[in-house]
Amino acid sequence: MPQLQPKNPLPISRRRGIVRSHGTLIAEALSNVAGAAMACLYLTEADVTRLLDMRASIGLVEEAFRRLAAGDAENVPRARARSSGIILHTMSAAAGYLGLVGWKCYTTTVRGARFHVGLYDAASGELVALLEADRLGQLRTGATTGVAVEWMAQPEAKELGLFGTGTQARTQLEAVAAVRPIKIVYVYSRREERRISFAEEMSARLGLDVRPVDRPQEAAEELPIVITATASREPVFDGMGLAEGTLVCAMGSNALNRAEIDANVLRRADNIVCDSVKACQIEAGDFVDALEKGVFDWTRAVELADVVAGRAIGHSTPQSIRLFKSVGLAIEDVALGSKLLELARQQGVGTTLPF
Repeated sequence: MPQLQPKNPLPISRRRGIVRSHGTLIAEALSNVAGAAMACLYLTEADVTRLLDMRASIGLVEEAFRRLAAGDAENVPRARARSSGIILHTMSAAAGYLGLVGWKCYTTTVRGARFHVGLYDAASGELVALLEADRLGQLRTGATTGVAVEWMAQPEAKELGLFGTGTQARTQLEAVAAVRPIKIVYVYSRREERRISFAEEMSARLGLDVRPVDRPQEAAEELPIVITATASREPVFDGMGLAEGTLVCAMGSNALNRAEIDANVLRRADNIVCDSVKACQIEAGDFVDALEKGVFDWTRAVELADVVAGRAIGHSTPQSIRLFKSVGLAIEDVALGSKLLELARQQGVGTTLPF
């Protein structure tokens, strides 16, 4: 019988000096919200970028998943409302441990996407923060992968395969590099000029050897970690080429008609972890083909919250192939939004709104 992996003696936030102790963080957040007479603070994208970095985000997201496992938080999956030329996406969460509830809403049109997060004081019900949330979303999505890598990937992993060259791919790489001693990254995307530009930019930014590759398999085979961060509707590599011990983190698809991984990944994976099984059942297209072929069923999937809490297995053996699938949760947005509100009030950042 496989043994449960040892629970890390301290959370990422404590081990890496990312944030102060959980009790201090919560007490300060509640104190600041209460002491601000419930004025609503507006933070721009520039404010978010200035106030919060990836290392802090990883600690905050890990704590959010630990609190989900403990029953101190609740997450509501994404829902969508459609009209001609526009989709409204909404998701929400209650973070009792922070004294806040909140939502994330964003619209997508042919002109792009617009993201906002709203936070309410749990005691009074008053709106206390409204945040522009594009950068926030990039941080929390990358940070979630960082938490999964910390709990599921080989500790000595020095190489990484990356599919995608957009903004999400950048924060995915940044997060993994924060929790593993990554030295070499093999990046693939369909457009040669974009992967070359990405490799040059991220090599300089992170001090890594980021190498553009011409074939998808070069970013998937014989590597300890493979990240997919694309908008592809079809699998981007053949899962039969994965080496033993590989962790695949698939985060690009949050729709049933899009899949970045094939049924071979699900067939071969010994450990399958979701940010939320419920949310993945609703909108993770990566599972559809494997379900139809009968090589996967939902009883094999466990929650990242349970892995972080030490109640589920992130990897059975060093040779196990592991899959982490994320679609994005509002509790991550609320956790980062709470910290941004705290820091903004401390540093006098943001605009007070007249309500």
